[in-house]
Amino acid sequence: MAAAYGLLAGLRKAVAVVIIALLPVSPRAAAVPSLLVLGDSLTAGYRLAHEDGFQARLAAALSASGHPVRIIDGAVSGDTTADGLARLDWVLGEQADAAIVELGANDGLRGVDPAVMQANLTRILDTLARRHIPVLLAGMYAPPNMGADYARAFRSVFDRLARRPGILFDPFFLQGMAEDPRYTLPDRMHPNPAGVRMIVARILPLVIQLLGEVKPA
Repeated sequence: MAAAYGLLAGLRKAVAVVIIALLPVSPRAAAVPSLLVLGDSLTAGYRLAHEDGFQARLAAALSASGHPVRIIDGAVSGDTTADGLARLDWVLGEQADAAIVELGANDGLRGVDPAVMQANLTRILDTLARRHIPVLLAGMYAPPNMGADYARAFRSVFDRLARRPGILFDPFFLQGMAEDPRYTLPDRMHPNPAGVRMIVARILPLVIQLLGEVKPA
């Protein structure tokens, strides 16, 4: 099992949702699936140039592998699961075909009751399920300073939700790079460009599988 891990809450973006046009305009543009990234600073590209952030790197990797997408940016630095839930209907106005849900790290930093976090994530997943939007859920660990009991309760939330029908699960979003100075910013928490590339390379097969579950329009 990976070591417990947390991240510093990032500064909240001035604009909560930005739709990133990552694909050239073409007659086939309407057929390109839309992928919602509902997350926090890890997927918002905290302190990185746009082209080095998770969403841009993921879109480029998908395009290179023959799976172009339109990214719907629903990632806001500092967000908790409650914040993600509060703006979910807004970002779904962009007609997402699939979604990556990467939330929970800031809940751990703030010591949010894991039961509350689970309720928030459950409502997010329920909403996406009602809209027939396939989901890739990213797992996280609690900060080690929260204690063993909290860490177990926190982690069990993701382990339970991972068993929901139709959910693809990435057990640990920061697998392989957590706290490694080669892959993190000086805060030893957030991924640097090399860390983002590692995350994208590792998660790419799961995202391709996710896109394969998108139902034709």
